[in-house]
Amino acid sequence: MKKYITLLLWLSGMAFAYSQEPTKEKEINDLIDELFMEDDVINELTTSLKNFQFLYISTTFNSDTYFSGRDIGVDQYNITPQITFANSNGIFASLSGIYYSEFVPKWDVTTATVGFSRNMGKDKLFKYSIAYSKYFYANDIDNIYTNTINLGLGFRNKKRTLGTQLSGSYLFGEEQSFEIASRSFVDFNLLKTKKTSLKFKPQLNIIAGKQTIELARIVNQNGQLSTQYTENDVVDLINTQINLPLMYSTSLFDFEAGYNINFPNAIGDESNLKNTGFFNISVGYMINL
Repeated sequence: MKKYITLLLWLSGMAFAYSQEPTKEKEINDLIDELFMEDDVINELTTSLKNFQFLYISTTFNSDTYFSGRDIGVDQYNITPQITFANSNGIFASLSGIYYSEFVPKWDVTTATVGFSRNMGKDKLFKYSIAYSKYFYANDIDNIYTNTINLGLGFRNKKRTLGTQLSGSYLFGEEQSFEIASRSFVDFNLLKTKKTSLKFKPQLNIIAGKQTIELARIVNQNGQLSTQYTENDVVDLINTQINLPLMYSTSLFDFEAGYNINFPNAIGDESNLKNTGFFNISVGYMINL
């Protein structure tokens, strides 16, 4: 079943937006990648499919919440339900949301996404996609970014065991920003039958983007000291993540359990950032239409 899901989710782009914390740019960058990174490897049967359409219902549980790999000091889990439609013409659409156990309101945002993706080349080793997302926030003050356009390109070897995916995202609303993300993976088949598969797929995810940094300096004006603030836009590495998932698939259900390690990169006046880690568990069900 993962072969169907990948046609939709592989480089399709955007699903989630940020929550009610001060580091909003870091949060939206992180939550955008929740959908971009939620994909599986296209196996050999994928490229042979010609006519299909389906609904896919899934839920992911993350044991801890970190934004761009950063610990914001709130011990909480999050849950991301999603329903997705896709067909063999490359058209896809999804409706998703995110729930935080300790934030108020707990249901942070609902996201609608539409897009198009297509395999390229004789062996269909390349894939491109374009997607648009609209965010509907539970909190009216969190409207800095309300739209995202995502462009993606990916490549994998003929055996579908190695691959790299690149994505560029333009965020806009009251303010504008952009993000660049990549994912590289190795796929190990541990067990494979006609109806089931068990695989281990370690992945390296790298996220960079534009961040607004506020700088403060002390100046002397007419003999009095005062503080002046200026804002600079910088493009920098935001976070590097290692994902270690174990995936089990049947003809209709998908199960995944994994551990994730974040290596956040200090930006601006950030210092002493600690590496963070969390467990994830997800389950999905496919309905053929």
